[in-house]
Amino acid sequence: MVDDALTLPMAVQSLLPHRPPMLLVDELIAFESGDGTVSAQVKMGDLFVDGDGQLENTALVELIAQSYAAIKGYEDTLNQVAVKQGYLVGSRKISFLKTVYAGDSLMIDITTSAILEGFSVIAGVVKRGDETVAEGSVKLWIP
Repeated sequence: MVDDALTLPMAVQSLLPHRPPMLLVDELIAFESGDGTVSAQVKMGDLFVDGDGQLENTALVELIAQSYAAIKGYEDTLNQVAVKQGYLVGSRKISFLKTVYAGDSLMIDITTSAILEGFSVIAGVVKRGDETVAEGSVKLWIP
């Protein structure tokens, strides 16, 4: 049975170590054993948003990594262990398909591809509505 405090959707602040201005994701929407969906609202004044309101593409890679961190933090919390800190160590085959702007609501779908000796390889798809804006694979190290 899931504690009411862990009912989804839930804010991500207790699930990962990031804090503003580096915290880019907002809520964990769905979770299933290492996979899940996270939401993010892009705002003017956010880190990685330029004066024209455009989100830098590199932030989309960070959104995928932070989404996985929120999913792992939720899993750690369910298992009653301390939330672990992780590090983005690489990305592969990242496709930036559309420009993202302040005011956009994003959903990030995460699928765990592999976990080996502290390293996780995950696939992420960033969507604005039904439109895919970015997708790719990132590697994280969680000591």
